[in-house]
Amino acid sequence: MYGKNDLKKIKEELKEKKSLLTDKKNELQEIEEKLEELQKVADEQEKELEEKDKKLEEYTSHLQRLQADFENYKKQTAKRQEDFVQYANEGLILKLLDVYQDFERAFENCKTTEDLQEGLEIIYNKLKEILEKEGLEEISAKGEKFDPFKHEALMTENHEDFENGMITDELSKGYKLKDKVIKYSMVKVCKK
Repeated sequence: MYGKNDLKKIKEELKEKKSLLTDKKNELQEIEEKLEELQKVADEQEKELEEKDKKLEEYTSHLQRLQADFENYKKQTAKRQEDFVQYANEGLILKLLDVYQDFERAFENCKTTEDLQEGLEIIYNKLKEILEKEGLEEISAKGEKFDPFKHEALMTENHEDFENGMITDELSKGYKLKDKVIKYSMVKVCKK
């Protein structure tokens, strides 16, 4: 049998164990509350992640459509440029066809050299007018100062009537189309 001291000791141990059990229950309850909070946070984050995934899919889909549109735009632009390059001279060719047909008529209808001479002059003037209207311009050379951006020196000579660097003779005419040199004048330059 247990003595008074033993029962007292057992009561104290029981009291301590009850207190410890209560503490553990409280800790367990706190842990469960924290778990619930963490579960709520996890659920919210999962929901946010799902929304972000959905937005990412939307953005990806939109980006793919934009890329496809851009590729189509590039193809259309390339086709337009190709067509432009292919048919850019159509207007000029149509004008030159008139000159070509004038040559054909001149050769068919000219009986004398005088007729041919007159026909060729008319055709020459018509061709010159067409080219000038398109922006073609002769580059002046003889008597001008040599300019490497407009002239190409084929020869040099010491000439008493010209200063050093002046063009003494034009061997072949040069031309500009609007402001761009398309054929340099071939010239002889004075070099002393």
